[in-house]
Amino acid sequence: MNVHTTPKTKGFGISVEDLTGRVAIYRDKTLLAESTRAKVMYETRLPATIYVPRADVRVDMGDESELQTFCPFKGTATYHDVILEDQRLANSVWAYEDPLPESLAIRGYVGFVPDAYTHVDLGENTLRDAEDGNISGPLIDWLMRRASDSKTPEAFTKALAEKMLEHGIAIQRLSILTWSLHPLIAGKHYIWEKGAAEISTNVPTYEIHDHPAYINSPLRHVSNGLGGVRQRLNDDNPHNSFPIMEDLRAKGATDYVAMPLPFSDGRTNVLTLTCDHPDGFTTENLGLVFECSSVIARFYEVFMQRENAQVLLETYVGKRSGARVLGGEIRRGDGDEIDAAIMFCDLRNSTSLEEQLGRADYINLLNDFFETVSGIVHDNGGEVLKFIGDAVLSVFPEGEDSIVARGNAQRSAIAIVEKLGELRQSGTEAHCDCSIGIAYGQVTYGNVGSRERLDFTVIGQAANVAARLGEYGKSSGHRIVVSGDIQPACTSAIPLGDIKLHNVSLPVTSFALSTSADAVLNA
Repeated sequence: MNVHTTPKTKGFGISVEDLTGRVAIYRDKTLLAESTRAKVMYETRLPATIYVPRADVRVDMGDESELQTFCPFKGTATYHDVILEDQRLANSVWAYEDPLPESLAIRGYVGFVPDAYTHVDLGENTLRDAEDGNISGPLIDWLMRRASDSKTPEAFTKALAEKMLEHGIAIQRLSILTWSLHPLIAGKHYIWEKGAAEISTNVPTYEIHDHPAYINSPLRHVSNGLGGVRQRLNDDNPHNSFPIMEDLRAKGATDYVAMPLPFSDGRTNVLTLTCDHPDGFTTENLGLVFECSSVIARFYEVFMQRENAQVLLETYVGKRSGARVLGGEIRRGDGDEIDAAIMFCDLRNSTSLEEQLGRADYINLLNDFFETVSGIVHDNGGEVLKFIGDAVLSVFPEGEDSIVARGNAQRSAIAIVEKLGELRQSGTEAHCDCSIGIAYGQVTYGNVGSRERLDFTVIGQAANVAARLGEYGKSSGHRIVVSGDIQPACTSAIPLGDIKLHNVSLPVTSFALSTSADAVLNA
């Protein structure tokens, strides 16, 4: 049933009362307004405000200015200047020409901004003290005690909607748009709809900012800091500010609100509510949501900060490493001893390539090289730990089967060489080649560095040997050189014997792997 319920305690409210006798508003000795029909508005959280009929203003007002402000309970306010003999007070008078139902009593009335007047003669009237209200109930209780139990933004969104319903807020639809810090994704849009089993999560890319549906939407309006939006969707309000209102009206919606959810970093996110009660949102219930909005925003900010941290860690240190850091392995020395295949893939002839191509084109080529290597490593169960200049360091953890890990490294190396060979023959600008070294052994997988600057990496003999084998391949004319620990996983290998490597005390039994690209090798 769509029945508004009243919380047991007094909530947000607006009250407009008539004042008796003469009321006058002054700026020093200048009479701004004088009326026997003045009214006072009491609104939760705000000081009492005096309104007088427009006809009772005793000074000149300029034409309507460009300034407009929005109140979810009173509507859209328009502004005028106050014109005095010696000065003009910009935007000092406001009026609600078409107030919302809660504030119809001030139609045809105007108010003065506090800076415009110095004192008010209330005559025989006495104003009440402001009432902050005592806002509580199911929604507040949940936000204070149980909301933190929600582990995902989807779970939080679902629980938030359910608590609003429990509180008597007749919502048909609730949505949250949060902006993210991601190289590809602009943000997340969580949508709850009454009767739907699951939360709908949309993941817009940055192209959203150029999409007509977003450009002409309340989401963009609020996100750009232009204030909230409220639109009645019943038969008495046929004119809609945004195209989406017709879609919502067709689904039985009677009232719509979009409000800002500001994050502490200055970004403005958006909460929207759609009502299906015949009378729309009540002032009391809608005011409750506004009161809670800053708390609600903080919960989503926590979710987004964690998600942003995960994305940034995955972007800069890799998926597995990022998960470990986010999981708490952040102290210098934290890490594990693991058996893994280590692959070091180095771009050949990088110095001459930069000279030939120029800096900008060389960086584009380098990015293409990194993209090719990273994609193949990930497809074969490995992880790129870092880019070192023009080289890629990757790890293939043993897991439950060392042969699988070694085979994944070997297949990755062959696939990288063959893919680069295809690109060279395709006539593209990516005329790059590589040298790859692979070794297997025990390494420390964790944090090293200074107290204030850490690096999540692999340390051990296998990493050193892999890098030296790559260097040896450059001088010996082999694209892929692997240690004897890798050879058992290789389908075909060319014995190179025991190789003396720079800064490695003992010779390393090594093999070269042949690929289809070797026929056109330009060593």
